[in-house]
Amino acid sequence: MAATYRALASVVMLIGFYVVALLQLAAVVALGIWLADHTSGLLAGKLLLPLVIALGAVAVGLWRAIRTKNEPPPGLVLDDRAAPALWATVRELATAVGTRAPDEIRLVPEVNAAVGEQSRLLGLVGGRRILYVGLPLLYGMRVDQFRSVLAHELGHYSGQHTRLGGVAYRGRLAIEETISRISPRNPIGLVFKGYSKLYLMVDNAASRRQELEADRSSVRLAGHEAATSALRALPALDAAWSFYLSRYVESGWAADLAPDDLFGGFGQLLEARREEIDRLREETPDPEPSRWDTHPPIGVRIAAMTDVPAGAGTPDDRPAAVLLTDIGAAGRRLQEVVVDHGSRQALPWAEFTHAAIAAQVQRRADGIYRAAGRFTGVAEPGLPTVLDLVRVGRLGEFAEQFFGDATRKEAAARFAGPMQTLLDNAAARSGRARWQLSWSGPAQFVGPDGEPWDLAEIAKLAVSPQTLDEALARLAERGVDPTTATVVQRRATAGNAGLIGALANIKVDGREHDVLVLDRGLVLVPDPGKASQGEKRLRELVAGAPVSELAARHPFLPYEEITSVEVRRPVPLKAELTLHDGRVVAVQELYSSELLEKKSRDTLLEVFARIND
Repeated sequence: MAATYRALASVVMLIGFYVVALLQLAAVVALGIWLADHTSGLLAGKLLLPLVIALGAVAVGLWRAIRTKNEPPPGLVLDDRAAPALWATVRELATAVGTRAPDEIRLVPEVNAAVGEQSRLLGLVGGRRILYVGLPLLYGMRVDQFRSVLAHELGHYSGQHTRLGGVAYRGRLAIEETISRISPRNPIGLVFKGYSKLYLMVDNAASRRQELEADRSSVRLAGHEAATSALRALPALDAAWSFYLSRYVESGWAADLAPDDLFGGFGQLLEARREEIDRLREETPDPEPSRWDTHPPIGVRIAAMTDVPAGAGTPDDRPAAVLLTDIGAAGRRLQEVVVDHGSRQALPWAEFTHAAIAAQVQRRADGIYRAAGRFTGVAEPGLPTVLDLVRVGRLGEFAEQFFGDATRKEAAARFAGPMQTLLDNAAARSGRARWQLSWSGPAQFVGPDGEPWDLAEIAKLAVSPQTLDEALARLAERGVDPTTATVVQRRATAGNAGLIGALANIKVDGREHDVLVLDRGLVLVPDPGKASQGEKRLRELVAGAPVSELAARHPFLPYEEITSVEVRRPVPLKAELTLHDGRVVAVQELYSSELLEKKSRDTLLEVFARIND
């Protein structure tokens, strides 16, 4: 019944979208006739032009929706040889729910499972079926839990929920395309935006009903315990996957490195942190329900499951990974299919971890080395440059820039923290220490014998002229050569930077630029174009390429090169940026300038305030 409702709702609502467009077209024609009779042709044209443009956007949206295919996401197709147990399980469950088994099982890199069907004639005629299986689920679930997930997805087939997937996809695409092409200032846009919200509310409500309907298959075929525990596992595994990517993968990825077994690493993390994951399963809070959700909250789904009669599900606490012949090999093949390494060097996990953290430490050290170079005028600054400042008693004077609220004496003492970073950098560059991978906690900095190295005490000695020689002696005992630690990146870049705001048509030294505000500096895109297209242009700009690439393509002004900012007027913004080399850069916002987000100007002002602190 839910499938029929969604089919009817999707088709009727989509037709209604274009009925609204036709009614507005009729209104525009009528308005045009009236204006032609009562005003000059030029005035009529000016009034009608934005309305005609908006209606043209509807036509473009419809055309693109009709021509665009709902392509399946990339993944690794599993045949019977790679996953005989998985195929047997899927066929068994398909028979149990009374539906045809999928034609293809595709392994995907997501904490999710899904089904799709390439149906025809608005879903009236079935087509090729694809079951998508997230590899992280196979690493993180028991067999009986995974059977519950499969039963749920196959329940969508038995309820014919997938038949209208293409219609729903095209409906959303048509509406999104239309809205994106209408200026936010266009009055017609308000009508279409309101209708799009209504469409999504209706479609999402039907989707939530389908999820509850498919959950019945989970309980009936896997039992209450397996079905409910599988649902609780999903947010925990999703959190673990996000943690894994951010803590173990992203830093190396930003350094042009890649692990040679991306998915296998996640399996090792889950094994090492089993107790933490188990706590997450029990403690993850349920989000507040929303009319925009496509799935009901897990608590609602579990409560609904209690009313469903359970079948004779057999407990099976084996890891779901046994459903694949070789999950490690499958993960490596999936990585080849879905991960674009580009020019990144693929390394085994132990080497990847060391190289990734070493690159992070080098980046932090480079910032200090560059500051030391600006302070002393040394062309090739490094740890020896900083140690020379310590020896002549000028460390406090240099360190003031890092600790704005401290006296010179306090800044020198507090510099022990940054000094430890520099010593770690020297130890790694000397080949005497490395970062050792740990799946159960942070990587450890270890010496040649594998024992932890903590250079904090030596760093405290190294910030005082009186104890500097003792610090150097201790470093020498460990085989650490300070002269190996020198600047690698002589100028700050936007590598791994994040976008925090953007302003269009800003005059920089009298020339108009679009300005991207990053957390590390400003990207200045010269000669951008008309101010009236500013917001749209900014969105296209940041969507078209990573900000690091944009910073490499256009002038980039790192914040560390700005010594002070004088804000002469906050709105519209007018400021002067004084650089360390003595140059002054004038920045002026026009009255016609547009912002990427409403707070972009405030964000830039906050950046300027931090520079002055």
